[in-house]
Amino acid sequence: MVEQPGTATVAAARAGDPVAIDRLVAGYLPLVYTIVGRALEGHADVDDVVQEVMLRVLRNLGELRDPAAFRSWLVAITVRQVRERFRGRPPAAPLDFDLRDPGADFTDLAITRLELSGQRRETAEATRWLDEENRELLALWWLEASGELTRDEIVDATGLGRQHAAVRVQRMKAQLETARAVVRALRAPRCPQLAALLTGWDGQPGALWRKRIARHTRDCRDCAPVWQDMVEAERLLAGMALVPLPPGAAFWKFPTLPGTATGAATTAPAVPSGAGAGATAGWKVLAAAIATAAVAGAGAVVMSYRETAEPPAGAAAVVAPQPSPTAVIPSRAPARSVPPSVPPSVPPSRRATVSPPASRAATPPAATRSAKKGAAVWRFAGAKAALKDVGAAWYYGWAPNDDEVPGPAGVEFVPMIWGAADVDDATLKQVRTEGDVLLGFNEPDLAEQSNMTVEAALAAWPRLEATGMRLVSPAVAFGGDTPGGWLDRFMAGAAARGARVDAIALHWYGSDFSAAAVNQFLGYVDAVHERYGKPIWITEFGLIDFGGSPKYPSDAEKVRFIKGATAGLEKRAHVERYAWFGLPAVGDSVDFGLYRDGDSPTEAGKAYRDAG
Repeated sequence: MVEQPGTATVAAARAGDPVAIDRLVAGYLPLVYTIVGRALEGHADVDDVVQEVMLRVLRNLGELRDPAAFRSWLVAITVRQVRERFRGRPPAAPLDFDLRDPGADFTDLAITRLELSGQRRETAEATRWLDEENRELLALWWLEASGELTRDEIVDATGLGRQHAAVRVQRMKAQLETARAVVRALRAPRCPQLAALLTGWDGQPGALWRKRIARHTRDCRDCAPVWQDMVEAERLLAGMALVPLPPGAAFWKFPTLPGTATGAATTAPAVPSGAGAGATAGWKVLAAAIATAAVAGAGAVVMSYRETAEPPAGAAAVVAPQPSPTAVIPSRAPARSVPPSVPPSVPPSRRATVSPPASRAATPPAATRSAKKGAAVWRFAGAKAALKDVGAAWYYGWAPNDDEVPGPAGVEFVPMIWGAADVDDATLKQVRTEGDVLLGFNEPDLAEQSNMTVEAALAAWPRLEATGMRLVSPAVAFGGDTPGGWLDRFMAGAAARGARVDAIALHWYGSDFSAAAVNQFLGYVDAVHERYGKPIWITEFGLIDFGGSPKYPSDAEKVRFIKGATAGLEKRAHVERYAWFGLPAVGDSVDFGLYRDGDSPTEAGKAYRDAG
């Protein structure tokens, strides 16, 4: 694979050096192609988007101030171009799998060019079963797992907060694991029940069939082994990153562009190692064409990447001059100024699964269970056992179902409609099968969370009411008791419309780690109750100073707060439920979580287990 150029090449290209521009295009084209290819799997737009990205990058290169930031900037533009393609027009429908051309289908190409076999091949095939919204994130996370991108670059590219990105990645990984089980089930000899289930399947990967097949494999004794012996995807993807561009593919072949300006780039870049002779000319022409167009200011280069044969004799590539577009690059959300006792909340990082310690103390007796006590949970080893051990009566995972984190018998799962994208018939039908209570939108007052206006939330609320479930309000990050705040305006709007809101959800994080934190927290809970007169659900709470140092309290400070806070919540009749953020103490959550695995609580976990 071509080595990615350093800052010196970026600086030279920014100054207009045609040779440096050639090298820059050649060096980063595989990265762009891999991101776009995975994000638009199965669509015919991949090659057009790759070209658009490179043209946009070169046209706006002069605006890049720091050459060291080039790769992050490039990835952000790539993600934005993928999103613009989806917004601009519906992508082309995927081809029937029997008709796919291995040279055009990105998954087939990755399998062939990266020589994948075994579980690596299985993982690549499973990507076809991911929801469309997860493909973009998969493209970036795959490159992170293989060492090509950093988590900071993913955060910058997606515009998500770091913790929210971690949540999204973990959910995508869980869906990928489910998809791997589906791929295995379809390859293995099928039990009679699965064969009957698949009678109406058209052979195309899709969310509905992924769920149906996965549900069957979980419940079927014959099919359940498909979930066993899966190597973690991160281990499989190490060093398996960039997919070489298709050698000799027809879309790399087009006539020399007319109108090359004096001094335009003409030097051909290096050819990727391992590319055949058929790829050499295509690689050179593609990079040179993009660089030429950028240097010459010719505008967008229109080339058909989907031709299945050489252009007719005498045909010329079309160059369509047009205004140079302005690259719009997502940036991190600006810092927020909030009361220190109610800092902004972000979803958890749900990353690593840790191995159990070599030895443990004797397992303590089962915890007493309060009907109020629950936990915010994301996937980690031992989640089910930890939920039982901590004595939780209920839990949730920011999701409409418990597919990602199944709980133990007797512990209630509460579904959530996380944001506007979940307000659809299929999801609302599903939540009705999960329980009697439905949690509303997650932190709609934060751009990096569900990011909904009050008006949008009120417009969507009747569809949640139509489920007939008991409804808990959207959970604001802070300011639930503030006149004119997001929650205040939502509740006023609901009252004016006659909308039903049965309880209020709150999040609270204290940056004061002293003994005063307990009263700060309980005072906030009481103030919200007094304002709206509704039962209270605290669906996230803890001690974290998001903007200061130290960021997390000591074990002793956590234990003191948990004991005082839970005692106060248990005494308050207007508090129906509460959930610590969060149950896992692994990876990024090791400083505030409760359990390292199924029966290894932290000091905070022991205190929470004793609560209630």
